[in-house]
Amino acid sequence: MSDRKPTSFDIAYRAGVSQATVSRALRDSPLVNEETRRRVQEIARELNYKVDKNARNLRSQKTRTVALLLNEDHGTGDSLINPFFLSMVASIISATADRNYDLLVSFQQFSEDWHADYEDANRADGIIFLGYGDYTTYVKKLNHLDEQDAHYITWGPVLPGQPGVSIGCDNYNGGRKAVEHLLSLGRRDIAFVGGIGEGSPEFKSRYEGYCQALNDAGIVVNPALQIDAETSEDAGYQAALQLHERGLRFDAVFGASDLIAIGAMKAVEEAGMTIPDDVAIMGFDDISMAAYTHPPLSTVQQNTKLAGELLVDSLLKLMEGEKLDSFLIPAELIVRGSCGGKR
Repeated sequence: MSDRKPTSFDIAYRAGVSQATVSRALRDSPLVNEETRRRVQEIARELNYKVDKNARNLRSQKTRTVALLLNEDHGTGDSLINPFFLSMVASIISATADRNYDLLVSFQQFSEDWHADYEDANRADGIIFLGYGDYTTYVKKLNHLDEQDAHYITWGPVLPGQPGVSIGCDNYNGGRKAVEHLLSLGRRDIAFVGGIGEGSPEFKSRYEGYCQALNDAGIVVNPALQIDAETSEDAGYQAALQLHERGLRFDAVFGASDLIAIGAMKAVEEAGMTIPDDVAIMGFDDISMAAYTHPPLSTVQQNTKLAGELLVDSLLKLMEGEKLDSFLIPAELIVRGSCGGKR
């Protein structure tokens, strides 16, 4: 007969649940339904399973570690990280170090149960999320975190009724400012390149700001001048080619991200048009390469340094039990050569 002591994984196998569910059931967590709790506890008695009190006490201690989970973005090259987030990651690293916390960095896609893999496993006291892919899928996982009373904060859209606490950029007013500037240069046929569906709420807010600026100027929004695109240079390039192939007049392109705008710049030039004389180009994000395109890219800047600090400080407050509301930080217009002067 084996002398091996039964483990929570043995119980999980017998009960057909996760190890994290076993852990919660054995401490009578209300997050596990009564039937599952009873089944898990009955199996534990059958196996003569004894809870390791020392391990439980260890798990209840603070790790002084924050987990940073990035969305794995296959459209941004071998790094799999959107370059917009790189400077924010640097700010988060600095902010956690300044507050005597360690930082554990991983991709979101490496985990199926974020709470079990980080908080329940005693690897981190809280989680910061950067990026999300399709928002409609992502928000379902955030709802699951709320059900588990997890400590987490997201960088992204701020929407009514969304789960958790989110900090984001004022995308609507950023988009409005961008188009108002293009209008001030005499541009009237302004294309918007970026997805505007429910899965891309930040791009959608930028588009709504775009529409508002056009409406305020008495210009009817032309749906044909909007092309869906994900955040990558190639997507921006292909979308701008579509604009040209449609044979519609456009004298400016507002890319929903800098990567989209940079791709659009290449397509515009290949079509024989000059920037900014024929077509002005505006991006959104102010990634580092935006200042080094030819001509340098005008854009809407998101303050990544401030964002990183706010994400860390807000998460630490949540971990201490403080109640917080989601909020937006303002965006700043950065004018460079890709917009030029008045026509």
